[in-house]
Amino acid sequence: MTSVSPTEPITVRVDLGARSYDILIGRGLLASAGERIAALMPGGRLAIITDATVARLHLPTLTASLDAAGVGSTVMTVPAGEQSKCFAEYQRLCDEVLAARLERGDAVLAFGGGVVGDLAGFVAASVRRGMSFIQIPTTLLSQVDSSVGGKTGINSRHGKNLIGAFHQPDLVLADTALLDTLSEREFRAGYAEVAKYGLLGDAAFFDWLEQNWQDIFAGGPAREEAVARSCAAKAATVSADERESGQRALLNLGHTFGHALESAVDYANERLVHGEGVAIGMALAHEFSARLGLVDDAVVARVVAHLQEVGLPVRIGQIPGQMPPAGTLLDIIAQDKKVSRGALTFILTRGIGQAFVEKGVDPAAVRDFLEEKLRS
Repeated sequence: MTSVSPTEPITVRVDLGARSYDILIGRGLLASAGERIAALMPGGRLAIITDATVARLHLPTLTASLDAAGVGSTVMTVPAGEQSKCFAEYQRLCDEVLAARLERGDAVLAFGGGVVGDLAGFVAASVRRGMSFIQIPTTLLSQVDSSVGGKTGINSRHGKNLIGAFHQPDLVLADTALLDTLSEREFRAGYAEVAKYGLLGDAAFFDWLEQNWQDIFAGGPAREEAVARSCAAKAATVSADERESGQRALLNLGHTFGHALESAVDYANERLVHGEGVAIGMALAHEFSARLGLVDDAVVARVVAHLQEVGLPVRIGQIPGQMPPAGTLLDIIAQDKKVSRGALTFILTRGIGQAFVEKGVDPAAVRDFLEEKLRS
């Protein structure tokens, strides 16, 4: 990895009382990870869970920093991709953490994207009934979304993220220089989650993104600002509703449709990665809201135009290969975590920055809508 000039990090606080923690955002933070972790947990040891790609690109920098600070560590690697969020990998990692004789006061460190963070977090929540947990997210998606808020878990054949636990990290280090090594596709996919924060509750942020997205992609100062503003939005929501009993569900804008699409392709990354599913899901959520008379078509057109401008898919037909019928997608949606007493719950919108939780959505209306979108 080429040398990176560090910048003074931006700090975003997640306020959860005794379980509060900081998100540090800036370039070059990986080189100081050992010093920061040693200060957080003196004498502690780490189980570093990462994937093969991140290990090749960035693990030497992390382990050198840990060694210099006297922090002992054991590295555990999983295959890159959504299919690692499964029972087999979860069981293997739990066994390896125990075999390494790590104690409850030691920590699991997630060093990777959203897949690694979700999987490692569930391991941390489970082993010895809960170990300390540190996140060093390496993708845009994980830096602005999945590393913050304590949601951990794995996928089931019944759907995405249906098995897991809430387990907050003790520290999040978001080194934006790590994003320089992402492919264009992965960076675009992460940007879908950035756009989500503007669409669900901050119209001014979405305006700013329309003007500054190119600088974000190029790695200019707007990148750190976008990550920080996204993390601040999520931190505020998590602080108010940690376990998604109310308004935290807004963070799932686009995810009900998106998760169903991911499940329908069996989490095959060559067909659809998570952020692409979210982008299509956000377009569908706005179009479905327009179908229900909640939002003007002009708003929908603006949202779709921005997602298309940055190179994200907005239609089911853009997913390679054959898709299942509407009834199958509806069956997957019926397993969504937001379903309550069998009633469908969607995040809908009345305009940019005006998302809301709608319970008891008519399944027949969703089926008809999906049938139309599958034909287009």
